[in-house]
Amino acid sequence: MAINTACLDALTSDFATVLRAFAAYLELEKGASAHTVQGYIKDLLQCAAFLNKLKVTDWTAANSGHIASWLRSLSEKGYAVASLARKLSSVRTFSRYLIQEQIRQDDVTELLTAPKRRRRLPETLSVEEIERLLVAPDLQTPQGLRDKAILELLYSSGLRVSELCGLRLQQIQLDEGYLRLYGKGSKERIIPIGGKAISALRLYLSEGRAHFVKPCTGSDCFLSQWGKPISRKTVWVLIRRYAARAGIEKPLKPHLLRHSFATHLLAGGADLRAIQEMLGHANIATTEIYTATEPHFLIEEHDHFHPRNQTEVS
Repeated sequence: MAINTACLDALTSDFATVLRAFAAYLELEKGASAHTVQGYIKDLLQCAAFLNKLKVTDWTAANSGHIASWLRSLSEKGYAVASLARKLSSVRTFSRYLIQEQIRQDDVTELLTAPKRRRRLPETLSVEEIERLLVAPDLQTPQGLRDKAILELLYSSGLRVSELCGLRLQQIQLDEGYLRLYGKGSKERIIPIGGKAISALRLYLSEGRAHFVKPCTGSDCFLSQWGKPISRKTVWVLIRRYAARAGIEKPLKPHLLRHSFATHLLAGGADLRAIQEMLGHANIATTEIYTATEPHFLIEEHDHFHPRNQTEVS
């Protein structure tokens, strides 16, 4: 896997050798994507450059004070709390790798705590806004049939846009009503498809997809006008277009449909663990963000459902 060799060459040989081995470990043993590996290495290169300035020329010589100083320097430069937390997470993973490979005996990040991030409910669309968005495509055109299927599937199944763009025909089981997906880390998961999304997919596959097929076309489900898999950028553009047509003023991105999928399921009484499985979250804590609730909603729920509010006082 290609990593920033110019930056690695600027480090001492010990630093560079261990980082190259760590990149190979992430890719080959952990099944991390190229994008994920690049993210880890970028953070660790930045950390290593800071340590070099402190005359720390080997990973075994670094201590928690050095890492804390690095994070503090980034904070002073204006890095966001989320970025600092991610960088500390990269160093934590790397530190555990060093222990596993017996390069170090201790975890240099053990005494460090991540900056606190204020958790808030992701922005979503209302059910009424979703309904307006889903009827925006023109079903008299092949593009409209494709786009209708895309919108329905994003909302019905909570797919990441990368999963939608990479979806192949053999992963779709319309008769059984589910998709077989391979998400982050090549983990397989089964995702239900709602009835409206099944209908939209059937219509697209039977009457729309053939108009996009070219000699270069493979088994990808959603195709561009050139017969290739539809791109993330194209999905982003078409969603913005249909949002404007539906009179939705919120800045709409594909991930907003994923947030809406999870929030509406939870509001309807779905189990949090089931939502976690459908979203492909490795940690339930990631899914729990959808349980954040505004105070006025809590008050309304209490007024409506608490037994002491159901009977008149005589």
